Amino acid sequence: MSSPDSPSCSDYEVIVRLKPEVLDPEARAIQETLTRIGFAGVKGLQVSKRYVLSIEDQGANAAGHAEQIAREYLANPVSETFQIRKL
Repeated sequence: MSSPDSPSCSDYEVIVRLKPEVLDPEARAIQETLTRIGFAGVKGLQVSKRYVLSIEDQGANAAGHAEQIAREYLANPVSETFQIRKL
């Protein structure tokens, strides 16, 4: 995501998912549709959101900023979990 003419950036992928105990009506509807059109072998499905953050390198702070953004703005701590990895 970072461009060669921009300051040095690090890219972080953030995956946000519903917690297992939270109902996922969108995933259920997709799974039921797949079963109805002939994909009966699909026994589970989960919908998630993927974000890619390009953060200007600031030493160890870039990873900390990615985590803070995910925790405070991208995931709802009541119903969602998140994972971060550097790309």
